[in-house]
Amino acid sequence: MNTSTLFAAAPVRAAALLLLATGLLGTPARAQTTMPGMNMPAPADTTRPKKPTEPMSGMDHAGMNHMGMGGTDGGHTMSAATSRNLPMSRNGSATSWQPDATPMYMWMTHKGPWMVMAHGQAYGRYTSQNFNHRGGGINPATGRGHANAVDGPNWGMAMAQRNVGAHGLLNLTLMMSLDALTETRGGYPLLFQTGESYKGQPLIDKQHPHDLFSGLSVGYVHAVNQDVDVSLYLGYPGEPAIGPVAFMHRISAMPNPDAPLSHHWTDATHITFGVATLGVRYKQFKLEGSNFTGREPDQYRFDFDKPRADSWAARLNWNPSREFALQVSRAFIKSPEDLHPDENVTRTTASILHSHSLGADRHYITSALVWGMNEGHGPHPEHAVLAETNLTLGRPTFYGRYEFVQKDSEELDFYASGPNDQLVAKVFNVHALTLGASYRLASLGGPRGPEVHVGGQLTGYFIPTDLQGPQYGLAYRGPGYGQLPLSASVYVRLNAPWMSMASMMGGSKRGGMKM
Repeated sequence: MNTSTLFAAAPVRAAALLLLATGLLGTPARAQTTMPGMNMPAPADTTRPKKPTEPMSGMDHAGMNHMGMGGTDGGHTMSAATSRNLPMSRNGSATSWQPDATPMYMWMTHKGPWMVMAHGQAYGRYTSQNFNHRGGGINPATGRGHANAVDGPNWGMAMAQRNVGAHGLLNLTLMMSLDALTETRGGYPLLFQTGESYKGQPLIDKQHPHDLFSGLSVGYVHAVNQDVDVSLYLGYPGEPAIGPVAFMHRISAMPNPDAPLSHHWTDATHITFGVATLGVRYKQFKLEGSNFTGREPDQYRFDFDKPRADSWAARLNWNPSREFALQVSRAFIKSPEDLHPDENVTRTTASILHSHSLGADRHYITSALVWGMNEGHGPHPEHAVLAETNLTLGRPTFYGRYEFVQKDSEELDFYASGPNDQLVAKVFNVHALTLGASYRLASLGGPRGPEVHVGGQLTGYFIPTDLQGPQYGLAYRGPGYGQLPLSASVYVRLNAPWMSMASMMGGSKRGGMKM
């Protein structure tokens, strides 16, 4: 890919300043002398201990397993799902890692030797895609992708884990989504989104719904010693070792109801019907390998697809500090698309996740920088870059997402008319910039009830003239998207409550939520 072409456009520079300068290049962590995985208050604060029922600011409850909470056979566990010697806050999706400083939103309780956790999100949303190009009238050649809809992206997840003997850790996970009931007609409208199919037609300008059973997995980790773990993860469905934490589970993406346009370049394999992953951790490194089903889920969202075990992936994770999680991965994916069964994809990804506490409760900044590349779909590799930031300051949250995605004529069904009316294919560079904000109104049923947020966002798409329409560029078949398409959404969001230190200790000692 030509780097100068990728970063030549003005929106790219704006996005870099907005997202990365405030997130990945943000305030450095203050010096601290703490136990591993803990962010203790500054010394000046330690002379004024807080009441037991008050959340402890500046302490993100990472590393609780180092405080005697890890337990032995039959004892309580508050460690990560992927290791008895890592903090719970490192939990990502499946076996992926987040930074240890990542805030958590969930319910937690103990049932005998089991620690049980639950979290999720549900939106009630009105969205209008390409609202400034409605088509018809004096400009019938523009307005492609225009759609208005009321929809409700949603998902929920439950996890149970317990220690086994002096060195083992068992984890059970269930993830479900009712998208198929709230996202009718094949999914929700999303300009320039592609991937999967519905009723024999490719989904274009639309995000597919997720399956009812989006995750059903079992994992076992054996601690050789404090620095070394070996692990086995089995999912049907599950998530192989490809890419960063899936977008629904990334805190940096939490306020945004839309799936990334780069979804099928980075984390679309988060629902795979048949996956087995072996992993080895050494200190802050983990090497993983997966065998899995390459075909993406079919349009029937309430069943279990046939496992094939025909694809492979490898991932290297590295958390160099509490605030960063890095990964690189590569995968061979056999026949992912139902409409193109003869096409295989080789996918390569790299990412940096960052989380930083701003000191007070619910005050933090989290960011992600993700790159993905697909080879095999066309004659040349296609790239995608995502940068996103979530700045939460108590009740208000401000967030942004920038994406660069290369979409070809086949994906967008957008061909030029060549000599003798032959179709001419091309790769289009699409830039999308989203700015949004939300506000936490209340917690239903008390402080440990679901949080209620209201919010809205605006997305602008910076596209080549060829995609804008025949009156702007070349003689392309069909209507174009117009100049600078705009999309907007307003929503109400429910999500699991923020996990303070006080509520965590309450959940451990008094049973927490009622399961």
